[in-house]
Amino acid sequence: MPSTENQATHLPPGAAEQLLDNMDVLVYVADMETHELLYVNEYGRAIWGEPRGRHCWEVLQNRTSPCPFCTNDQLVDDRGIPSGPHVWEFRNESNHRWYQCRDRAMRWPDGRLVRMEVATDITERKAAEEAAEEARRRADSLAREDVLTGLNNRRAFLERADLLLAAARRHQQPVAAILLDLDWFKHINDQYGHGAGDVVLQAVGEVIRSEGRQTDPSGRLGGEEFAIVMADASVDQARTLAERLRRRLAALAIESDGACLSVTASFGVATLSDPTETISTLLGRADQAMYRAKLAGRNRVEVA
Repeated sequence: MPSTENQATHLPPGAAEQLLDNMDVLVYVADMETHELLYVNEYGRAIWGEPRGRHCWEVLQNRTSPCPFCTNDQLVDDRGIPSGPHVWEFRNESNHRWYQCRDRAMRWPDGRLVRMEVATDITERKAAEEAAEEARRRADSLAREDVLTGLNNRRAFLERADLLLAAARRHQQPVAAILLDLDWFKHINDQYGHGAGDVVLQAVGEVIRSEGRQTDPSGRLGGEEFAIVMADASVDQARTLAERLRRRLAALAIESDGACLSVTASFGVATLSDPTETISTLLGRADQAMYRAKLAGRNRVEVA
């Protein structure tokens, strides 16, 4: 009578294949030298068809040449002896689904070295992970973006401006800052409502985005105040941009609930006074220049 140990550790003839055919994962075996498919379980045959002795890359990947991501070289040591399993994830080129693969080199009954792979479909898991990552990126973007204008909010602007200033110091480049504040903006809110004020702020954001360089941080600092920091820019270049923005804003005709709104802005321009100056002090001097523009009659550019 067979021992209990033998009954527990040895499957009846044909039971192993039956077991593999009832698994909801792909199991296949391929010759590591010729890439010929020697076995594919029922799960795999239902998706990719009968192997009929074809190469693994023909059947499983629908390729005309070996896969550049083949893991065979990672399944044996320097002496060609099978090593531990290799676990990895990839997107199948044939059906575009994601799989987690567990590959191992082993000896086939006829002595040849083969790769056995167990591949579990993780497409739904990857989709959930990608959705979660996209939600995280979106949340991070919203946390750094002024929702109304699409520009950087104050925090994001100052962070980007600090990075720009640090890079400019390393390369010994000049840096300029432009600060602008809309004129009589409270009157627009009082007369036409905050909805109209929001439309005006959105239009201002569009002008700043279209006129500024993509590499130069721009942002809404709060209320009706905006700022731009320019890398490798002289005071004349900053003044020129500020004047261009001033003219563009003054020429706007903004429609809101049947009303045609106009807006102007006062600008202050400042450049680095010394290499140790911070963004805060640079913007502070631009702010002082902007207030001089207000006192001088508004809708003008003043340089610190």
